[in-house]
This record gives sequence, structure tokens and C-alpha cells, in this order.
Amino acid sequence: MDLRRVTGLLLVGAPLAFAAATTVLSASFGWPDILREPAAVVLAAADAGGPTLVWTWFATAWAYALLGVPLLLLPAALGRRDDAVLRAATTVGAAGVLLSLVGFLRWVFVVPPLAHTWTTGDATVRAATEAAWTAQHQFGGALLGEHLGQVLAIAWSVAISVVLLRGRLLPAWTGWAGLGASALYLLNQGDVLATAVPGFPVWDAAGFVGSTAWGVWIAALGVALLLPRGKGVDLGVAGQPAGTRLATGN
Repeated sequence: MDLRRVTGLLLVGAPLAFAAATTVLSASFGWPDILREPAAVVLAAADAGGPTLVWTWFATAWAYALLGVPLLLLPAALGRRDDAVLRAATTVGAAGVLLSLVGFLRWVFVVPPLAHTWTTGDATVRAATEAAWTAQHQFGGALLGEHLGQVLAIAWSVAISVVLLRGRLLPAWTGWAGLGASALYLLNQGDVLATAVPGFPVWDAAGFVGSTAWGVWIAALGVALLLPRGKGVDLGVAGQPAGTRLATGN
């Protein structure tokens, strides 16, 4: 299979794998609603989940990280390997995926020991453990995974969408849909910022609606790559649109 087809298949497969993993996580752990519960509630549930929950988080983390592969391949798959904007966007997107991966993997390497300590400790130990939980949750979760990880991923999708629209590399709907999905996903930052700024406006459905729209757009982008190239695009050498071969994007 050529690079374009491989990239398309991965763009379709990555969000599907992540959706499957998070469906299990939601059913077994109440994710993502449990993320805003008090420390005692989360730690008790995390310890009760045992190794099965840890492996579910492990699968969820690496299912999301799978997105980094087609993200890195996309400029070449579009015939724009030397496009400076796409290279910059790819760096930003890859950084976003990495930060989100860190946020997910703390549930594998950081949270289980804290949860066990909380469950087996006395009142003093529990109070200290809850403070430690809150600190790591705000840093590794809210800051790295939910804020920086998501914002950088959104910046990548906006840049990709603009490049697609300006270069006519794929059907125009892929660019417009990407901009719309990115705007919806950005609204989830209200919930993230509210963890640090009490009273910050929050749309409760933003996380589900925004992340779902963004994931569907990723898969749709993959489908667009798998379809025959549109007749409206004048292809040049190596699949690059004529006149843009050296144009200068988690």
C-alpha cells in the first residue's frame, strides 16, 4: 500500500481504537465525569478497579498515541513533505499527542500507588494522599493533558484545515469540517479552566460534543485520503498540486 493509503487507514483506525477504549473506561470507571469528583471518590474507585482498570487506562493511553503516527505521515501523504507550515503544524500536533499521552499514563504509573495508600491509610495518611492526588491531577491531568495537549491538538487541526482549504489538497468539506470541529473542541477548555478559576463559564456537553466531533473529523480525513483524488485538483509531480510543489500544519 502507498503512503497515502496507509495514512488514511491509520487516521480512520486511531479514533476508532480510542473510542473503543474510552467506551470500556466509561463503563467501568465513569470516565470522564469522575475526573471532577472529590479526591476520596476517585481514589476509592481507582483502587477498587484493580489491575483491570490499570490495563484499561494503558490501552486508552496508547490508543490515543496511535494518532501520532498518521499525524507525522500526513505531510508526505499529501505530497507536501517540504511545506514549512505543515512541518510546523506537525511538530505542534505531535507535542500535543505526547502531552496527552503523559496525562493518560499517570493513571497507570502514578494513580494506583496513591489509591492503594489512600485505601490502606489512616485519616492522616488519607488527607496527605488526597493533597498529593490533587497536585498531580491538576499538573498531569488538567495542565498537561487536558489544556496543553488539547490546545496543541486543536492548533494542529486548524492549521491542517487551513492548508487543505488553501491548497485544494482534499475536498473543501474536510477543511471546513476541521475548523468547525476544532471550535467545538476548544469549548471544552471552559471545564478545564474552571478547575483553576472557580466560576469560569462551562458548557457541560462541550467535552463530549467537541471530542466526538474532532474524532469524527479525524476519521473523515482518513476516508478522504482513501478516496480517489478529486478531479478539481490539478496534480503535479509526486502527487503535489501544480504550482505548490515547494509551498511553504496531537
